[in-house]
Amino acid sequence: MVPQKLTFSPLSRRQIETDFSGGHITSDAGLLLLREVDKQHRLTQRLAETLTDQRDPRMIRHELKSLVRQRVYGVAGGYEDLNDHEALRFDQALQTATGNASTLAGKSTLCRMEQAMDRQTIVKAHELLWHHFIEQHEKPPKEIVLDFDGTDIPVHGDQPGKFFNRYYDHHCYFPLYVFCGRHLLVSYLRTSNR
Repeated sequence: MVPQKLTFSPLSRRQIETDFSGGHITSDAGLLLLREVDKQHRLTQRLAETLTDQRDPRMIRHELKSLVRQRVYGVAGGYEDLNDHEALRFDQALQTATGNASTLAGKSTLCRMEQAMDRQTIVKAHELLWHHFIEQHEKPPKEIVLDFDGTDIPVHGDQPGKFFNRYYDHHCYFPLYVFCGRHLLVSYLRTSNR
């Protein structure tokens, strides 16, 4: 039987609970579950710590940790397009999940954060995924099976590096993903002409 109410960890003085009797409804309540998992594993916190914030501290309105969470949780919620964040920045479920009780960053701020990433930063992010994978094992596994998969990401317009892929029958990128079981170890964006 489903309980009438579920209570999540609070955000400041904001109590967070699910109530199955109706009221204000969001389609993104799953982000609150993601927040709870992230609090245990600290992946977005650790990712933010690997990044270098080159912004002028006097001009910062949104902490880097908050920007990382907003972007990661947005993608996890199916909002990979930065334009979505112009509306999402006011979404209470995303605000609560990211730990902010006020308006989140807009698409321009998130875009600047992404554009500030260099190759070394991406390598550090992948190292974080690798370390997280290792932490999930009490002792080293006897065998590791790596699964290399590519998939298409359709592109529209004049994105640099786009190519037509005959198999998928559209212009796209063709990222490479490396998994070990359920653990993502590498996500490498590449062109589709490879």
